[in-house]
Amino acid sequence: MITAIVFDFDGVLADSEPLHLRSYQDVLGPAGITLGRDEYYARYLGFDDEGAFRQIVADKGLMLADEELELLLAEKARRFEALVLKADVLYPGAAACLDRLAAYPLGIASGALRHEIELPLRAAHLLDRFRFIVSAEDAERTKPDPEPYLRAAALHEAPPSACVAIEDSHWGLQSARGAGLRTIAITHTYPREALTDADAIVESLDELTETLIAGL
Repeated sequence: MITAIVFDFDGVLADSEPLHLRSYQDVLGPAGITLGRDEYYARYLGFDDEGAFRQIVADKGLMLADEELELLLAEKARRFEALVLKADVLYPGAAACLDRLAAYPLGIASGALRHEIELPLRAAHLLDRFRFIVSAEDAERTKPDPEPYLRAAALHEAPPSACVAIEDSHWGLQSARGAGLRTIAITHTYPREALTDADAIVESLDELTETLIAGL
């Protein structure tokens, strides 16, 4: 029996991946590093900011000192926040979906920074819908490692098998399944054929209903 729903954030509730990509491009461009959309979605979307920067630099055959990494992280966060403040990044069906599933305790497990999660939710008056949030700062190991979802289940004080994760990427699904959660994939970011290891697949937030959750 499912007793809690745990949402990923970027790509599930918020159409924010294009803003993350733009922020990475703005920060890395002056260093002579180009990052295309296809490359980002295929290789780096599943990382948190630190992991993404480390992997990008490694793939480009460059070295990055800890001090340089801290500067990149701070500048990327600043640019992303500036972009978020200019747009409503939540998917149009997000508020209605949360209303529809309000009978369940709702949580978030994301590789995004906490303020990147809370800022758009607070602006939309939706932050109080969530009982618990696991952000990049809350886990030593981020997705695809199971730790974020194990922490989410612990905050809910329930076994992972009593929780369902809503994810948009194979990295997130791997994390949730590794932690023992049921999974629903949403095709906001990747096509259905890339998400076949989920227990169920939906095309939009409008399809997330109590009936679907209970059927898991």
